[in-house]
Amino acid sequence: MAGNSFGTLFNVTTFGESHGPAIGGVIDGCPAGITLDLDKIQMELNRRKPGQSAIVTQRKEPDVVVFYSGIFEGKTTGTPIGFAIHNTNQKSNDYGHIKDSYRPSHADYVYDQKYGFRDYRGGGRSSARETASRVVAGAIAKQFLSGLKISAFVSAVGPLKMETHYQELNFETIEKNPVRCADPVMAEQMEAYIREIRKEGDTVGGVITCVIQNVPVGLGEPAFDKLHAELGKAMLSINAVKGFEYGSGFAGSQMKGSQHNDPYNTDGTTQSNRSGGIQGGISNGMDIYFNVAFKPVATVMQAQDTIDNKGQKVVMEGKGRHDPCVVPRAVPIVEAMAALVLADFKLLSRTNKK
Repeated sequence: MAGNSFGTLFNVTTFGESHGPAIGGVIDGCPAGITLDLDKIQMELNRRKPGQSAIVTQRKEPDVVVFYSGIFEGKTTGTPIGFAIHNTNQKSNDYGHIKDSYRPSHADYVYDQKYGFRDYRGGGRSSARETASRVVAGAIAKQFLSGLKISAFVSAVGPLKMETHYQELNFETIEKNPVRCADPVMAEQMEAYIREIRKEGDTVGGVITCVIQNVPVGLGEPAFDKLHAELGKAMLSINAVKGFEYGSGFAGSQMKGSQHNDPYNTDGTTQSNRSGGIQGGISNGMDIYFNVAFKPVATVMQAQDTIDNKGQKVVMEGKGRHDPCVVPRAVPIVEAMAALVLADFKLLSRTNKK
């Protein structure tokens, strides 16, 4: 299986399955001498872990990260950073009913067709549990990117959508509600809606907005390795993501050029920021902001028509512990992937200084 690594110079390779002994990763290319706050790394994992509130999956995993290499006396050594998160609360029997059948909108069928074999316990490698390793790597990337501020929050759940511009929000409120919405009033509505969806045995999608502040000018390359292209790839690699837009996004396609252009100030900043902090694939020093759309979780506690591995029609109903809405737990994942992209480009920028 290819495609288990991300990044060029700041590179992370993840391993493991959701119902195996452990998941983890190896970070290669992290510079030496960076002082790491291990408590902050664990805090990022705690934001992603299951069982943290009544509106997420009730799987109880402590998700404690253990480092095996690359760190000495609280600082990075420049050698590969190896780590693992041991799985402790698997209930593999919850998946016995899908051993020979394919869950609608899951990776089950394509895995069988591609590899001739699949780990049906929670989806194996295709499980979103793999993203815990990304969060660890992203937390280290964040500490390498000292000075930059990466803030993600839930801006929509199903039909409920925030209309407030991010500049008018207080990011300190994000962690004060289980939905991780930056608008406390909307957060209550979203939480009530998710609870209602869960009672119905159904699921719902949503949107996460991410804002990156204090970005220097010059990150990104002008052709194939554009900054926004790499951010898009990073976000679209996250389980359940169906869309990515930055700056004015799709709304910009409805505007005239005279309306959309960002006029410059004498100091190089722009009067507006419809470009989303990126022009020509390179950061321009303004805030980078983008939206990431997540589909509803595919496992629903309702009967659905599907087929088995013999091509016979069968009826399946979801079992086990699943998120009714993935976006509250996906906020730290979005931040982590953004940090990995920026860390990579920060290192790349050192190689092409004029």
